[in-house]
Amino acid sequence: MPPHSPSSTIPDDARGASVALGNFDGVHLGHQAVIASARTAGERLGAALGVIVFEPHPRRFFQPEAPPFRLQTSGQRARALAALEVEEVFEIGFDASLARSTDREFAERLLHDSIGVRHVSIGADFRFGRDRMGDAESLRKLGEELGFSVDPVAPVGGAAKISSTLIRKAIVAGDMKQAAELLGRPWAIEGEVQHGFERGRTLGMPTANIALADYVRPRLGVYATRVDLGDGVLLPGVSSIGVNPTVGALPEPLLETHLLDFSGDLYGQRIEVELVAFLRDEAKFDGVEALKVQMQQDAIQARRALIGV
Repeated sequence: MPPHSPSSTIPDDARGASVALGNFDGVHLGHQAVIASARTAGERLGAALGVIVFEPHPRRFFQPEAPPFRLQTSGQRARALAALEVEEVFEIGFDASLARSTDREFAERLLHDSIGVRHVSIGADFRFGRDRMGDAESLRKLGEELGFSVDPVAPVGGAAKISSTLIRKAIVAGDMKQAAELLGRPWAIEGEVQHGFERGRTLGMPTANIALADYVRPRLGVYATRVDLGDGVLLPGVSSIGVNPTVGALPEPLLETHLLDFSGDLYGQRIEVELVAFLRDEAKFDGVEALKVQMQQDAIQARRALIGV
């Protein structure tokens, strides 16, 4: 089901949901605990399970020049929510009007009037409204007035609480094992395969190239990967994220993936690449032949890393 937007009328059958409210970038295990709380409340109330998310991410609205930081596209997030059997997704356009709203205006106009929520589950540290004036306690009080219950959910993971920030740090460090453990699945980059210089083809290892867009920048280097071409079947791959220092540096890091058991034209196709294991840092080699030898070794190492995954 496509997300609902309050810019248009919410269908009657989508109103009255028990919702989880937050940014949910990554839909990680902490987010999943908040969604589980909303599910439990929904079962008690006989209400559908919904999730309220924001697009663009509020950080991008308030800090338009901030470095890339996203863990997912909105499409990936929607699929992750669908996998959790979320019935209604309300994708809220985060704009100046919403940013200026008081906590009361947020609760009245969005939660009560637009969506008609019956219950809201949030992370215990969730803040909302102008200058982050609203918190779990103020939302609980507003809910009492407006007719919806509120459940603040304690962080998952104890002192080292699971958060999108912690996952970003793991990705930047190349620790894909930790990122996957916190997410509950391997971290993946999705995008449209674009034309490049076709250098991989001349080296005997053609690649599918994807721009990193607003994804957080992983550690530059080579990864063992699995690739979904859109049919849900995961193919083994070896990927490089970097600027190609040996054959001519690129202006921005690029994800270049060689599928180990595939031949065909993927240009213009949307694919998703799971980064399973970091193999080595990006390096500049003494010529194309040395690079070619290393690429062949990378493919062998990738196959080994993907055994049993």
